[in-house]
Amino acid sequence: MNIIISILMGVLAGFLAGKIMKGGGFGFWVNLLVGILGGILGGCLLGWLGIQWGGWFGSLVTAVIGAVVLLWIVSLFKK
Repeated sequence: MNIIISILMGVLAGFLAGKIMKGGGFGFWVNLLVGILGGILGGCLLGWLGIQWGGWFGSLVTAVIGAVVLLWIVSLFKK
């Protein structure tokens, strides 16, 4: 059950990051990838800053922050 929740949270985080950064989502699979990688990146970034949020909402916010940073980095190389 945890893997299903993680996948759904990754999709939601990727979708929200797409809305924040570009104004639209990228499709299910890309949103999933961006959300999962964003969760990892967000966990590392916030961990370095000493910030830890618990629960599903904290995990979602962490993944969204990481996904937004990931999309911002990608946009720097796209120009």
